[in-house]
Amino acid sequence: MTLATVLTRAQFGLDAPLVRVEVHCGAGLPQLSVVGLAEVAVRESRDRVRAALAHCGYEFPAGRITVNLAPADLPKEGGRFDLAIALGILAASEQQPFGTLDGIEFYGELSLSGELRPVRGALAAAVHAVRDSRRLVVPLSNADEARVARGASVAGAASLTSVCNGLRGGAGLDFACGGALPDCAQAAPDLAEVRGQAAARRALEVAAAGGHSLLMIGPPGSGKSMLAQRLPGLLPALDDHEALECAMLHSLGRDLPPVTEWRRRPFRAPHHGASAAAVIGGGGRLNPGEISLAHHGVLFLDELPEFHRDVLEALREPLETGSVSVARAAWRGHFPARFQLIAAMNPCPCGYAGDPNGRCRCTPPQIRRYLAKLSGPLLDRVDMHVEVPRLPYESLRTTARSPEGSVAVAARVAKARERQCERGALNARIDAAALERACALGVREHGLLENASRRLGLSARACHRVQRVARSIADLNGQEGVGVTELSEAIGYRRLDREPPIATG
Repeated sequence: MTLATVLTRAQFGLDAPLVRVEVHCGAGLPQLSVVGLAEVAVRESRDRVRAALAHCGYEFPAGRITVNLAPADLPKEGGRFDLAIALGILAASEQQPFGTLDGIEFYGELSLSGELRPVRGALAAAVHAVRDSRRLVVPLSNADEARVARGASVAGAASLTSVCNGLRGGAGLDFACGGALPDCAQAAPDLAEVRGQAAARRALEVAAAGGHSLLMIGPPGSGKSMLAQRLPGLLPALDDHEALECAMLHSLGRDLPPVTEWRRRPFRAPHHGASAAAVIGGGGRLNPGEISLAHHGVLFLDELPEFHRDVLEALREPLETGSVSVARAAWRGHFPARFQLIAAMNPCPCGYAGDPNGRCRCTPPQIRRYLAKLSGPLLDRVDMHVEVPRLPYESLRTTARSPEGSVAVAARVAKARERQCERGALNARIDAAALERACALGVREHGLLENASRRLGLSARACHRVQRVARSIADLNGQEGVGVTELSEAIGYRRLDREPPIATG
């Protein structure tokens, strides 16, 4: 009777807890059992491993084989344990020399022919393996992803045979460390393509400078989506730490971009029919939602009132904290969600409230019900509300292409963000104490804000957000203090606090 242990890791959100695959080959009737809180896909590995071993020319041991995935109280899912189980069986049956598995973690799903298929979360596993000073063997498709982890020693393998040959000292495993992430240009469309809408362009620049959330209100075709799609081009590229965090989140799904694009800011635009699990996270597996996939990037919600109410209300906490906790009966997951919310909506159900041609036929009660889909607590957490009016064709035809494109605006945004970094955080994220120091108001400014608070019914949170936006405007203007001009502009960005758009005809 022989016992072998192979190391691997489970995938549990961004966490990758260590799993010891213990394989015992003993006497008894031929049977392979997998224990240790394994779900269906893990238990099915019995058949995949048996076929892979036979196809690669190894003998499947006769007798009773017990595979224990420890710790036993940690849920295990997916096919990521296949390679470790197969190697454990080979080691326990003395077909693979002992000692060659020490200090190495193994990941990979086996096909029936013994080929290794990619697994989710290889980057998160690599980050944790580095902390424990272990090397990794992963499927060839996961090798570039895993090597991004600083200090990781990773070998990519194409099949079970190549892994076994490499462990015996032959060809098949080439451990290598990855280099730094390559720089890449932002691929967002150019802001110069937007004709007119000077006020909305200015609001977009202010939002980019301070990381503020922005809600654009206007009729169909006024350019709201066009403006939102150009925001990533105004933001600086991700640094190494931010890019690694974003990549770890995307590696938990199936849409991990190429390594050459990891420095680009994420831009996520879920459909308004998306469920709460898709947007917030969770579901049958512990998967990140759209708000986490937009971490350090932009989350664009078009047709905001059409999203389910539970989805909108679930955004309130992440907007404040920059993270989300997903709890289920058997597990709890924590994901970062420091996204910049950009939303768009029509002023009424038909979309044409206030149109000078009188196209809107919505009644005031219908408009109020439409706007009531957005709760006060949610709107209170959105820094800026701006109107994007419909421009006549004559104006679009005669308005020249803007000479100032994304490159020029991005340069101003970068300088404004440098000033904020010197203070410790972006204006949208500084706490109340830091805000009081960064946005010290004089007597006139306090009077202006007090008058606006009384007339508009601003909450304390909304007043703080007005000050944060004013601070961003001052940073864009290169000013040390916040004056009446900056504060007045910031108050003007509270469109829905002034009055809801109501049809005139």
